[in-house]
Amino acid sequence: MAEPPSESGSEEELPSLSSLLEPHKPSPPRPPSPDPEVVVVSSGGEEAEEEVVVEEVVALRGRVAARGGAGSEPCWQPDGGLCASGDLVAPGGEGPWGDPAPSGGGCWGGENSTFGAEGPALPVGQDEPSSPLVSGASTEASPPPKKRQYSQREREAVCQAAWERRKEREAKRRLQEEEKERKRALAKTLKAQRPGECQKYITVVLDPALLQVEGGEQILRALEAANYSCVVENQAVPCSITWRRKTVSSQMGDERTEELNVLVLLGLGEFLSMAQSYKQEVDSCTEGQKMTLQSYVAHVMEKLPGKILALAVVGVENYFRSLGVQSKQRLQQAAAPGNQEEQRKGRKRKIKDPGLELTRMDMEEALVDLQLCTQVQVSFFDSCEELGEYATMFTKAVAEAPFKREREDTGFSFYLEKRWCGGVKVDHSGKGLLKVWNRQIQQFNRVSPAMAEAIVSAYPSPQLLIQAYGKCSSDQERENMLANIPVHRGEGVTATSRRIGPELSRRIYLQMTSHNPDLRLDLTG
Repeated sequence: MAEPPSESGSEEELPSLSSLLEPHKPSPPRPPSPDPEVVVVSSGGEEAEEEVVVEEVVALRGRVAARGGAGSEPCWQPDGGLCASGDLVAPGGEGPWGDPAPSGGGCWGGENSTFGAEGPALPVGQDEPSSPLVSGASTEASPPPKKRQYSQREREAVCQAAWERRKEREAKRRLQEEEKERKRALAKTLKAQRPGECQKYITVVLDPALLQVEGGEQILRALEAANYSCVVENQAVPCSITWRRKTVSSQMGDERTEELNVLVLLGLGEFLSMAQSYKQEVDSCTEGQKMTLQSYVAHVMEKLPGKILALAVVGVENYFRSLGVQSKQRLQQAAAPGNQEEQRKGRKRKIKDPGLELTRMDMEEALVDLQLCTQVQVSFFDSCEELGEYATMFTKAVAEAPFKREREDTGFSFYLEKRWCGGVKVDHSGKGLLKVWNRQIQQFNRVSPAMAEAIVSAYPSPQLLIQAYGKCSSDQERENMLANIPVHRGEGVTATSRRIGPELSRRIYLQMTSHNPDLRLDLTG
């Protein structure tokens, strides 16, 4: 085939069409390229066909160069090879490094054969190794990496860890809810214990027998007038009064607890009979068969173990007043003439039954014995109205008892006066330090405020006392330095005077100068 003349001009000289289209050797027929972009247009003249093919080759050569720069490996094609630079190598020709191109396609430097998706390359001449590849390969980005596939054991471990975290969160939330509920219940309980609120949660339980005796109706009316809730139920001890407190808690509902206090109303005749029995036991020095106050309390405590018992009696003073009136009447009758026979009969009745009358002294002896042995107190009332007021005050005291115990619980095992609990206020100018020094000295055993005041007057500060100890020449002198300080008590005619004494002087000296933290001042000598 004759080569057509090449074009010349001011533009770049292009390779001849024969060098591009003339095959080096015959090749088997190939299927048409699926790339719609590579189109060879044939026209009436060879020059037009040559221009179209050159334009397509130049465009595809730029694509191949961009694809090779992105990291894709060049591959050999079955009928023509692609070198690493993107140039075409004709079948049977040499590679870019002078090596013969393989007949079968394969990756450059690889073992497996890789063919382009665009189909076989165009045949080119061996004299044009730099001819670009005619290809329609896509330049789109590579697909995203696949997600990691976890094994069954790893999935189980992840699920277990998530379940543990969920359980921890639920436990933490449950604890927070319980703490909130506890604080809410505590606030309700404290509010229910305050004066004015506690009466709403107290119920007074009256024994039916109490309403049948004198004074029972007055007790019920007084409690209802004070807006207390009252119920009538059978009690273990007749004529007794007990109390129940409603528990303020969202969990317990309307649960009620029994209070420890019990009030028992004794009849006047029953009380006098018990006191008289005690007098007879004391006089005869033997235990009688009749019930005394002490045996009665023991019988009640057997039925109500752990309770705090209180007794109430109405009309004792009226009884003693009536005894006085009767005694005066008898004296007047005895002084009248012609009553000697009646006096003799009266003396005979006293001899036969000397225990008909009970004196106030006899009653006081029975009460003292009862309080010493059982710590039970008996209250006396002149009228039933006073008994009703006492029952109301007793109920109020029972209702406010938890609040008062909480207020008085200071955390100390010993009693502190109010002025001691408040402490001493000291300002920036030093005012109040003298009182602090006085309080420190009063902390010693057997030191009165007057003794502390005498020492503070002589040595107004601890530093002055230490300086005075330093001026002494011996330990004996230091121990007795405060012994002769006078202590004045009282005023006027009742004024007295004494000294600090060597014992307290020695204890203060050891306290101010000793470096032994385990030193016991009262046992050192």
